[in-house]
Amino acid sequence: MTDRGEKNFAHAPLPAIVADKLLEMLSTDDDFRSLFQENPAAALARLGHAHPVTRADNLPPSEGDAFYCMTSNKLASKEEIAASREELKHFLTAQSDHHVVFCFEAGKITSTLRAK
Repeated sequence: MTDRGEKNFAHAPLPAIVADKLLEMLSTDDDFRSLFQENPAAALARLGHAHPVTRADNLPPSEGDAFYCMTSNKLASKEEIAASREELKHFLTAQSDHHVVFCFEAGKITSTLRAK
């Protein structure tokens, strides 16, 4: 996804330690899951991981923004995230364009990541 002319708002792969903490929190912590559902960039910032092109207005990312790929209409359950943890970790830490939208969508994690 690109937006705003030639700028590319994809994000770099997450460090493994950040990906692990993110997946742990998404598998166990209801408050963190709520924050992540509302604003993945803010949730990552809470884990100590910010991105230089994260929206300054603290609004959730929209198409073309960094971390938009982490948005979902309905966040996958704790159990679904835990079951797909290694596949998600591989995706989050791999060199990629990180434009796979809805990789955390309920009922779609595996099919979305395999389709990329």
